[in-house]
Amino acid sequence: MSRPLVSIIIPTRNRAALVAGAIDSVLSQTRQAFELIVVDDGSTDTTQEILRAYGSRIACLRIEHAGPSAARNCGIAAAHADFIAFLDSDDRWLPRKLERQLEYHAAHADAAVSQTREVWIRSGVRVNARAKHRMRSGWIYEYCLPLCIVSPSSVMIHRRVFEHVGLFDESMPACEDYDLWLRIAPHYPIHLIDEELIIKYGGHPDQQSRCVPALDRLRIRAIRKSLDSATLNVVQRAAAATELQRKCRIYAAGCRKRGRQSEALEYETIAQSYA
Repeated sequence: MSRPLVSIIIPTRNRAALVAGAIDSVLSQTRQAFELIVVDDGSTDTTQEILRAYGSRIACLRIEHAGPSAARNCGIAAAHADFIAFLDSDDRWLPRKLERQLEYHAAHADAAVSQTREVWIRSGVRVNARAKHRMRSGWIYEYCLPLCIVSPSSVMIHRRVFEHVGLFDESMPACEDYDLWLRIAPHYPIHLIDEELIIKYGGHPDQQSRCVPALDRLRIRAIRKSLDSATLNVVQRAAAATELQRKCRIYAAGCRKRGRQSEALEYETIAQSYA
């Protein structure tokens, strides 16, 4: 095929029962000007057998288990298109997702990052997103601070953004997407296409969102990186410092409740240092 318009990257690990659904949702898109790169993050189940069955319709890469950031970065390094999109192996694209996003970027040539709305399914039941998960459009840095409001499965990003802010942080075992949005949002508006074009499935036993205390620590770490980067304007810096202090206080209180006094003191000290 000629040079693709979009490189689509699916990272996966030990999701043999799910990954074919993600792949099929891409191969069924109404717009076909893409390459599909599946990065197997050291699966030990039958994932490789499933991927081989697709033959030349996908590019399959395999790495030693290193986490989702390394898998996505491996896909980015292999990508040929200017625009890069991601799909988690337990999510699905609706058929017109790629078509609508390409139309949007064609009509808004200055847009470097976009995302779409999503349908949420939890344990087989459709659920409504809570107000705190409301998606925003434009310069949304301050809204990205409390929690992740950008879905990796919905974004399309021009490669110049990665050249500017860097790739996924491979030292972060989770919240790597939250960290990336905090690095992108000060520099680029994140445009929202106001259509539900992906389906996000939850309730899996291996989902990172089940490890809430670990996620709290990683979000604090990501905000500290953002504050220390010297790239924020005055308003953004104030918002980041306020949110960091709030998260540190909450986490420290949880530590004290569980008898982890030294850890509580550590996070109370972090909060004070950004006051």
